[in-house]
Amino acid sequence: MLMRSIIRIFAASFYKLMIAANNLSLQFGKRVLFDQVNIKFVGGNCYGVIGANGAGKSTFLKILAGDIDPNSGQVVIDPGKRMAVLRQNHFEFDEVPVLDTVIMGHTKLWSLMKEKDAIYEKPDFSEADGVRASELEAEFAEMDGWNAESDAAALLSGLGIDESVHNSLMKDLSGNQKVRVLLAQAIFGNPDILILDEPTNDLDIHTITWLEDFLLEFKNTVIVVSHDRHFLDTVCTHIVDIDFKAIKLYTGNYSFWYESSQLALTQRASSNKKAEEKKKELQAFIARFSANASKSRQATSRRKLLEKINIDDIQPSNRRYPAIIFQQNRIAGDQILQIEGLTARAEDRTLFTNLDLYVNKGDKIAFLSKDSLAITTLFRILAGEVKAQSGEFKFGQTITSAYLPNDNEAYFQSDDNLIDWLREFSEEEKDEVYIRGFLGKMLFSGEEVFKKCNVLSGGEKVRCMVSRVMLQGANLLILDEPTNHLDLESIQAFNNALRDFPGTVLFTSHDHTFTETIATRIVELTPNGNIDKLMTYDEYISSDRVTEQKEALYA
Repeated sequence: MLMRSIIRIFAASFYKLMIAANNLSLQFGKRVLFDQVNIKFVGGNCYGVIGANGAGKSTFLKILAGDIDPNSGQVVIDPGKRMAVLRQNHFEFDEVPVLDTVIMGHTKLWSLMKEKDAIYEKPDFSEADGVRASELEAEFAEMDGWNAESDAAALLSGLGIDESVHNSLMKDLSGNQKVRVLLAQAIFGNPDILILDEPTNDLDIHTITWLEDFLLEFKNTVIVVSHDRHFLDTVCTHIVDIDFKAIKLYTGNYSFWYESSQLALTQRASSNKKAEEKKKELQAFIARFSANASKSRQATSRRKLLEKINIDDIQPSNRRYPAIIFQQNRIAGDQILQIEGLTARAEDRTLFTNLDLYVNKGDKIAFLSKDSLAITTLFRILAGEVKAQSGEFKFGQTITSAYLPNDNEAYFQSDDNLIDWLREFSEEEKDEVYIRGFLGKMLFSGEEVFKKCNVLSGGEKVRCMVSRVMLQGANLLILDEPTNHLDLESIQAFNNALRDFPGTVLFTSHDHTFTETIATRIVELTPNGNIDKLMTYDEYISSDRVTEQKEALYA
């Protein structure tokens, strides 16, 4: 059975232990994912699981949850501890009312409720039934069952699910709403161990902030996989790094892991530095990072974890990062892009109206909208793929643009290998070595360049499209959700490349850190008008004046 690998034992040495993996190994055919992994997760901590695409992050969570058996080793859970998992099957509860779906997250409470109801519905209620009902009532009260419905409703409301649909069937909800209900199901009833696989997918910033606040106050164990660096930075006390068939545990959030590992990598390459100098440099880094953490939303106890870290725990990362470098073949003049009175509609709604926008040289504009189709349509209009209902736009004479679409399927319909595929987009240089160079920067090396482009994964397709953008050498980049399908390493490299890019960028992204660290200007599109602010993303979302303006436009 799937659950036989989970052995529930308790040992005094496991103080505060919630769950552990002992000598865990897993392989599929000849491919080894994990080999002799030993790791412990304790209460009061939040563990962010990171690793390249295909490293086995989601598989590791499934092993911990008992959904997959390892080839060897075991998962140990402290007896009496309850685990809850964010499920990815959005259709599993289609015939179940929303409120019941949430309560079903606490399986023991739910089964007790069903047994209790079944007894009371009996037409021939016996004395034995009365005794059993009394036992169930006592256990039900002990589990705070009388507050189950109100607690579930409060969770749903916090996650933006209106009370009017709490008694609707799950099948009547949108995909976005289902995700929120399943998240409420996972966190209902204060589980001892909470396992979350990409919990921020399809959530807006307000719901993500609610979830961050919830997890910051959560006193038990959280194990989470996410590509959202801002989320990992906010909630995580530790990072679990899956790399080269091993799993290593590091103290600190994602930014601490990334920056400290990069510093250690630089130190390793610096042969002229003495060990004592390196140690002082690392200590200074920890002190600086700890001071910053004290000003953030992280709890004081989480900051103290950094202050107690052992210098020897900081190790260089073995990660391979893409070499994303956007270079301009031609420096842009002062005239970049002017948009006047642009209006676009879908079949059933207005996407944006009367957009007037003068783009300045070097602007890095983040476009926002509650309707993502509005931004995609604007970018497609600028790329010449579709026409607006009214209005016009004009690029400056020196402008060359490169467009990275959100939906790239149309680019991968042939059975060309990657070299031939990318060569089609090179106007001058067709040499194989030259083309290979751009693919190599996106980690396509050796025989990988002979893959057929129509069999690539989502992440591989985006990496190919980034190679294409680099090849074009444009001075204006138009990027529609560029981080979709990318792993953290690629997102970080992309982030750094755009921050350093001297040209102009028009982009949209659900990645908070990506938007905050790149955008110098924010434009929000609405059906009733548009907002244009020269400020950072964090300033924009925290501005009361902007909030009032948005409420008026969306009303």
